[in-house]
Amino acid sequence: MSQSFKVNVNSSLDFDISETESSQLNSIKVSDNKYHVLQDNISFNAEISNSDFNTKSVKVKINNNTYNVKISNKLDSLIKDMGFELGSSKVVNDIKAPMPGLILEISVKIGQEVNENDTLLILEAMKMENVLTSPRAGIIKSISVKKGEAVDKNQLLIEFQ
Repeated sequence: MSQSFKVNVNSSLDFDISETESSQLNSIKVSDNKYHVLQDNISFNAEISNSDFNTKSVKVKINNNTYNVKISNKLDSLIKDMGFELGSSKVVNDIKAPMPGLILEISVKIGQEVNENDTLLILEAMKMENVLTSPRAGIIKSISVKKGEAVDKNQLLIEFQ
């Protein structure tokens, strides 16, 4: 059974191609990244200028026109539908209390720019001081607590822009 691939060109053109169709392509390798392709009696010069195995993307130059091509198979589509795409990540936009406790110190101000791992505040819980650090670079949008305030688990502490 022939495997099929979904191909996206320049984020605008989508089409399907089968393994059989791709193997029947009339092409000759001219050098490491250059090919001569014959399709419907029309000659094309193709050059692969960049390829990324992890994102399954290729930048191809054909007769002096550049195309960004992404190729995926059924498994890639299933992984994407399930929300497990490679390289996808969720951006943390707020900090919530990991446990009930008391705010001992707030090290940032609204509008302040912070970097990843900068100290945001200190939360005392079970007689231990817990330093909460920034999970990402960003700007502080709001601070929902004050020094000396008792907080509950999952209570909003800080929001990022």
